[in-house]
This record gives sequence, C-alpha cells and structure tokens, in this order.
Amino acid sequence: MAEVKLTNVKKQYENGFVAVHDFNLEIKDKEFIVLVGPSGCGKSTTLRMIAGLEDISGGEIMIGENVVNDMEPKDRDIAMVFQNYALYPHMSVYENIAFGLRLRRLPNDEIHKKVCEAAEILGITELLGRKPKQLSGGQRQRVAIGRAIVRIPKVFLMDEPLSNLDAKLRNQMRAEIILLREKIQTTFVYVTHDQTEAMTLGDRIVIMKDGYVMQVGTPQELFNHPANLFVAGFIGTPQMNFFDAKLSKDGGKYTASVESAKISLPEYICEALSKKSKLPDTVTLGARPENLILCADGTPGAISAEIKVTEMMGSEIHIHARTAGGKDIILRVQIADMTDEEQLELIKRKHFSFTIRERTVNIFDPGDGRNLAVENAAAVPQKAETVVNTDDFGKKKKKKDKKSKE
Repeated sequence: MAEVKLTNVKKQYENGFVAVHDFNLEIKDKEFIVLVGPSGCGKSTTLRMIAGLEDISGGEIMIGENVVNDMEPKDRDIAMVFQNYALYPHMSVYENIAFGLRLRRLPNDEIHKKVCEAAEILGITELLGRKPKQLSGGQRQRVAIGRAIVRIPKVFLMDEPLSNLDAKLRNQMRAEIILLREKIQTTFVYVTHDQTEAMTLGDRIVIMKDGYVMQVGTPQELFNHPANLFVAGFIGTPQMNFFDAKLSKDGGKYTASVESAKISLPEYICEALSKKSKLPDTVTLGARPENLILCADGTPGAISAEIKVTEMMGSEIHIHARTAGGKDIILRVQIADMTDEEQLELIKRKHFSFTIRERTVNIFDPGDGRNLAVENAAAVPQKAETVVNTDDFGKKKKKKDKKSKE
C-alpha cells in the first residue's frame, strides 16, 4: 500500500487549453479519496495522470517513495477500473481476471488461487466460466474490479465505474465497494460526477470546477461548511437556498437581514467576521432546504412565500416556492409524522410562512463567492474564454495515450 502525493500538477494541451491547474493533494495510505465535479472539471484527467495514461505538463506525482512523472503505467503498481469495463469479449470471466497475472508469468497454481479469492470476495465464483456477453452490467463491473484487485496494487483507481448501471444496481454496487474497501485495505482514488457516490464512499472528497480544486474535506465538512458558493450549490439535494442579506453588527454580534427576517448569526461565524479587516455590506446567506421551517403566519421573523410546485418524495415533500421578495426557494419537509389529511392539506396550500434555522446558515461574499467563516476558502474561478488558433490543429501529431499493460 502507498501514499499518493500530487504537487502543483498541471495539464495543458497543445492547443493551450489548461485542463488541470496547480493541483495539490496528499492522499494517505489506505485512504478513500473521491474526485467529484461537473463534466469537464478535470477529475478524470487528474486520475489518468496518476495512472500514467496522460503526461503531466508540470508538477510532481509521487506514489509511495517514487516520483512517477516519467514512469510507465505498468511500472507504477496501480490498478484501474474503467467506466466501460474494458473486458476481453472472447475470454471467460476466469481468463479476464487472470490475464494480468499471466503477463507477469506467475505460476498457474498461484494464479488460480488469486482468481478464486477475488471471485469469492466479489461473489462471482459461479460466473467464472461465462463470457462477458452473458453477464449483466453489474456482473461485468464486478469482473472488472476482480481483474484489478488480484494484482494487489498499491493504489486502486476507479473512473466512474457505476455510471453505466441503473439506479438500483448503483446503490447495490456502492455498498459492495464499501465492503470491498474494508476487505482489501488499499488506497483508493475514485472519480464520479454523482455527489451521492462521493458522500457515501469518500473519507475525503475533492470538489473540482474548471480544473481548479474548490475544496478538500470530509463529507460533513463539505456539507456543513462549504468553502464557496459553488461547493454550497453542488453538494446537497435539493441544493442550498441563497438569499441576499444585509449584514449589520451590534456589539460583538452580527445579524443578517433577509426580507422581513433578522437572523442572528452563529457564534463561530461572528468570531470569523470580527477578524476580517473589511466586510461587504451585502452578503449571500445560504440555508439548506431542510433548514427552512414552516411556521404560522404572523410568526416574528417569518418570511412569506407563494408555492409554485410541490413534489411528493415518499417520506418528504419538496416545496418549490417564491418569497415575497421574489427569491426562488426549495423547502424539504419531513412528513413521516403527518396524517394523510395533513399531507394532502400541505400539498394543496398556495401560501405559507417560514423561518430559517439560524445555527445552520452560511455567509458568502457575493463578489468572489468565498465563505466568510471558512479559513482560506477558495474563490470561485471565473471561466476565462480560451482563444484557440484552429490552424494549429493537425500540424502536430497528437500523442497517443499510453496504454497500461494488465
């Protein structure tokens, strides 16, 4: 097993486009790290640079004690599971799993032992004689994982391995990956665009946008204390609500005025704001849908809203509404303790009032998006237009990706 360290890693293509900017991350031995972000954010490119399938344009990558910048993929002692499984269709499940071991010229009895152990861990022993075309998507993914784990690699890389599966299978495979991680005890780097996968699998999560790292932290840190507006809006379903708020100070306490409500900010936010040399008069207040609380009309500090759409989600109702001040919001209301009549009444309502749970709010700078209470919070990058000279295309032969040998 091994630590992985990326220092100032950059990826720039021949046309000038920078896919990854100054990426820094230390992954501990046996840690499960998830890279997550929207399409095009650079997460898969980062994973491929660790694997050696993409050359880096700058910086340094270490696996264990070795700098691997110029090392071939086959020499990095990593194993990778791809989105499309990459199984050999003419080989049986047994031969697919054993293929990499045969390339290493291991003895047949050792190969047989490793293949059977991996199949037992993944619950595919009865499938060893079948061909990939005879398997379901979930079974194919297990075979791809089995082919990787038989090598007992230092680092296990997974590039959106569940994206081709339906929702039910994804849930099942997530649970199996958690159990697998406990059994094989190696370092995982996992790429996904699905925040649910990121939150349930990762010890720590790296959130990326436009090639930049927005925040690195535990699922709880990202959910409760997002570093900026992008992270706040990306993590959480439905996403966080954002309100324009006027910031004011009374003694050592700060309050944020949102429409008709005056919200006393939590003590840790007040302490962070008091250390700032300059604060904006107007801030963006973030509150998650479950922290907007329905209340009776006329409640002091309540905000009124008009319901646009209600969504019945089984154990909860999502209320899409617009406040009197014209702000679109979403409330997440638990209905487990409501009678059928109370649920129906809530769905039929057109107007309501709500308060904001004060201790759960976050305060952001509307200019650069930083969370004003998070130390060293990252600014939200403004996507610059890339000017590309199309005449340059075709003049240089594109480098082919290095292919790792199993």
